[in-house]
Amino acid sequence: MTPTPTATLTARDIRLSLSRPGQAFRRNVSTEILHRVSLEVSSGSSVGLVGSSGSGKSTLLRTLLALETPDSGSVMLQDRVVRPGPLKSLRWYRQQVQYVPQDPASSLDPRLTVDQLLREPLVCLGVDGQHPARIRDALSRVGLPATASGKRPFELSGGQNQRVAIARALVVGPAILLADEPVSGLDLPLRNQVLDVLRMLISEHDLGLLFVSHDLDAIAAVCARTAVLAGGRIVEEGPTERILNDPQHEATRELDAARLSPGAVVR
Repeated sequence: MTPTPTATLTARDIRLSLSRPGQAFRRNVSTEILHRVSLEVSSGSSVGLVGSSGSGKSTLLRTLLALETPDSGSVMLQDRVVRPGPLKSLRWYRQQVQYVPQDPASSLDPRLTVDQLLREPLVCLGVDGQHPARIRDALSRVGLPATASGKRPFELSGGQNQRVAIARALVVGPAILLADEPVSGLDLPLRNQVLDVLRMLISEHDLGLLFVSHDLDAIAAVCARTAVLAGGRIVEEGPTERILNDPQHEATRELDAARLSPGAVVR
């Protein structure tokens, strides 16, 4: 089994504005998407990031993935600053911080077997060691048999494909996973299976997890702490149980009301 490294990923006072074409005089209009956002996730910890559509979750996630450059503030892994750049300059970072996408159907090449899908990041990032053993270990961690390695995504269920996506992130031996709505497209039994996998990875393998979602129930099932993002700001942060039982900010109360009202839409 590949040992999990220990690390802390920190976003510190992140400010980021995006420009869009303006109406008058064709000037660009700058809109602040993130305003002095600070967040931290360490190995063995689980942090939920919740917010409605347009709150800035996706932009913050892209910044943590070194896909966006903040106007000010910094992203750091341990004491090393993380900046967007070519793959060669970010190999060290991609080996320690991995991404779990929302929709595995769009991220898993249907032409490749599971073995090929998991081998790809190992080769791309130049990871040393016995690749077949790493692949077997990653599949085992997410509860998939070794025989799954010969399957293609269309031969697997939605829940199995999401576990393949998690295994693909695990295979390089990261310290931290950044998961973007990892159970949003799954029905209840499959959703619970994936949540069980994430809990196990935190408790038994000491991985750090940032779980990005608008779903407070999913966050509550996995995350010890939760930060609420609204209007590009962290408006509330604390133990998940307290956030659920005693929300202090209006944005949190709206998310909680949607959770308690079937069919409600969080805008």
